[in-house]
Amino acid sequence: MKGSDHIGFDNEKYLQEQLAAITERVGRFNDKLYLEFGGKILFDYHAARVLPGFDPNVKMRLLQKLKDQVDIILCINAGDIERKKLRADFGISYDVDAMKTIDDFREWGLDVTAVVITLYENQSPARVFKNKLEQRGVKVYLHYPTKGYPTDVDLIVSDQGYGANTYIETQKPIVVVTGPGPGSGKLATCLCNLYHEYKRGMKAGYAKFETFPIWDLPIDHKVNIAYEAATVDLKDEVLIDSHHLKAYQIKVVNYNRDIEAFHLLKRIIEKITGGESMYRSPTDMGVNRASAGIINDDIVSEASHQEIIRRYFRCAVEYALGLTERDSLDHINRIMKKAGAKIVDRKVVWPAREAAKNAEESGKGNAGVFCGAAMELRDGTIVTGKNSNLLHAASSLILNASKHLAGLPDNMHLLPQSLIDSVTHLKKDILNGKMVSLDVDETLIVLGISALSNPAAQMALENLKYLQGCEVHLTHIPTPGDEAGFRKLRVNLTCDPEFAGKSLFMGG
Repeated sequence: MKGSDHIGFDNEKYLQEQLAAITERVGRFNDKLYLEFGGKILFDYHAARVLPGFDPNVKMRLLQKLKDQVDIILCINAGDIERKKLRADFGISYDVDAMKTIDDFREWGLDVTAVVITLYENQSPARVFKNKLEQRGVKVYLHYPTKGYPTDVDLIVSDQGYGANTYIETQKPIVVVTGPGPGSGKLATCLCNLYHEYKRGMKAGYAKFETFPIWDLPIDHKVNIAYEAATVDLKDEVLIDSHHLKAYQIKVVNYNRDIEAFHLLKRIIEKITGGESMYRSPTDMGVNRASAGIINDDIVSEASHQEIIRRYFRCAVEYALGLTERDSLDHINRIMKKAGAKIVDRKVVWPAREAAKNAEESGKGNAGVFCGAAMELRDGTIVTGKNSNLLHAASSLILNASKHLAGLPDNMHLLPQSLIDSVTHLKKDILNGKMVSLDVDETLIVLGISALSNPAAQMALENLKYLQGCEVHLTHIPTPGDEAGFRKLRVNLTCDPEFAGKSLFMGG
């Protein structure tokens, strides 16, 4: 099993330095700091993948340490609610993710002070979302598009601009401003309240809690290139911060949007504060001690290399599904080339494709698409699966992997034929389904039922928890049931941008 020799990040070192940096920053601004959180506070799986050892919830642990000093504002873009934008790692829309985030914060002993619906223009879905939250006792504010933005600074910083949005009441010295993803309106929310604070005589401050890109790592470090791959839809590019270089003669990195927007942001902040300049560069604004937690650069670099390849496959699939444009696919190919990454560097790709070939050879004469799947277990073992009349390739893979971990013979059947027949009858004859073979979600349920009477199935079931974090590749785009099952198992899934059949609908 992968142990401490595969750890590249020390959470405690990071917590200690990040906490000290935040505390120092609060002290600069009369004990009132608006702290915009870039990235995800909870379940930051990208960080966990590129920084092996990183706790996906370490930022929440930090907030717990600051519990008595923190108010939390959650922002969500009204347009994202209307478009039903999805958070890919959970497969849920941003509005659902916002409600999940409120619940998650409560489980950690932290309350969300308010939800702000940004860029609100009376969109019906946003209005429904507002009503739903208010019915559950959550304070909701509506912020409208800012007049004059982005060119007319005098209008932006006026009672007709930022002042037109309602002041969000907070009590604590640190106001954490977060959201489900980029474009949530976090910065605008911070600046609106900063405007109101100065009108009230409070010289508050603004800073940004950053994780990526890591400002004091080289521009071509794999972890920074992985950030570019993760934001390929936004066309983010890691660059030398020219403002920081000019001010301090020190080379650090930031991303293009922050660098390009800094001149305007600096003017806005100076207008709000009456000429007091808080920062001389966008890097100055960030509070980011992620590099302090890196204890093995080789491990982090290799993990980031693998993440770049995973992001390539995701982008290719999104292009095949019509979810992104050709320029995004071209961009991710350029990133792959810059990183020196090839799909063969992902160990599970070729075994999956070989499994599909084996399925085709053994099933010659049968109509249909032959699919393969492969998984790299924690000890480096590669397990494969292929589709059949009874199981999806992904389902076969899960059963084979759990049998291997349980030390069971490969030819042992874990699912009784009677149970499979019953589910097949339900899907085909009762529910009139066209796909009768079991997907991953269904296979997990049937395995759970089989475990009641079959000790071998119980052994396999108990070993499913060891699949978390394992690498998986499929030769075809998974069905919703396969994707849902893999999400529950928390594997790192990629697939070739191929459809498992000619049907346009991929339901079960």
